[in-house]
Amino acid sequence: MSKIASGTRRDLLHAGVVAAATTFTIIKPQSVRGTQANSQISVGLIGAGNRGSYDASIVHADPRARVTAICDRFEDQFDQAKKTIKVENPKTYTDFEKLLGAADIDAVFIASPPFEHPRMLEAAIQANKHIYCEKPIGPNVEGCKRAIKLAKQVSQSKTVSVGFQQRSAPQYLESYRRIQAGDIGELAGARASWIANNPFTRKSYPDPALERVRNWFCYRELSGDIIVEQDCHNLDVLHWFLGGLPVRALGNGNKKIRKDFEILDNIHVIYEWPNGMIVTFEANQLTPRGFNRIGEEFTGTKGTIAVSRARMTHFKETGRPDDMPAKRDITIDHIESFLGRIVANNPENAVERSALSTCVGLLGRKAAYTGREVTWKSEIGIAV
Repeated sequence: MSKIASGTRRDLLHAGVVAAATTFTIIKPQSVRGTQANSQISVGLIGAGNRGSYDASIVHADPRARVTAICDRFEDQFDQAKKTIKVENPKTYTDFEKLLGAADIDAVFIASPPFEHPRMLEAAIQANKHIYCEKPIGPNVEGCKRAIKLAKQVSQSKTVSVGFQQRSAPQYLESYRRIQAGDIGELAGARASWIANNPFTRKSYPDPALERVRNWFCYRELSGDIIVEQDCHNLDVLHWFLGGLPVRALGNGNKKIRKDFEILDNIHVIYEWPNGMIVTFEANQLTPRGFNRIGEEFTGTKGTIAVSRARMTHFKETGRPDDMPAKRDITIDHIESFLGRIVANNPENAVERSALSTCVGLLGRKAAYTGREVTWKSEIGIAV
């Protein structure tokens, strides 16, 4: 049977994070940081909203690292961020470039709104830091192309990870292994979905410019829309598991609930991969709480694998399905992997592949907005 060619990211109790983190043994930390006193990785957070603070709480609970600095354009974010992270006296900045200029910062987490990712990523690369940048790489093709050029400037000694946490999740790694091994036979079809509730509450601000930035999620040019800002998780998995990128897409979408948002609340896209593989994708942010369908399915001639942040289920031709539930939030797996690479001096540069995964979302977005077929060559124009 044919195999797929090898391809080019919420909530968890903090106690669980601490418990998981304490399973690590630090061997000769001075060999990593120089001395016992400075053995921990010093981390700065850029973007102290809910997601950034959650990421940083995982970092700060890990014995290999500590959060020493927090940066946000809006100072009212600091108090809640400190509580979430459980850090008492970090340095605080409102200028991310000043944080990047601090010699005592080893690594940075970029968790700002998507429209800020390309320029902050560039500055962090130039500052020669280890980087964990939240997804997506950017809200438009220009930002992704900029990132791909930046990828070539990353020092070979530095790790740059992107918040596509499925890449480190045990159930995803096992699913990929089984498909590669031919356990579901020849792959014949795939589909993905992110059906869930509205994750964002729009707030009022007296200054129109301030309102726009603080409600960045509601604006396509700032967030990228749902298929780029959120659903890029699904699309990164497709990029990974299918071993490449789509050649074309056809789609549609509209707004049924959030009439005051400049983004869609439901999207449907059909992608075609180079080998004739047809992949269906659907997403919405209008489903009432209590129901969701998030994940990917891969169907072959001998079975199907359904995988999500919660579990992997392998449906076979005969017998009971294999079930592999997740043991914890996969964000922890991914952040632990990032820190582990730094400690082990085993760098990874995930910028280019993550930019390409973001572009899969941008291709689907264009199809959904126009209601017509669009091609990778004409709309993305990045040779792969």
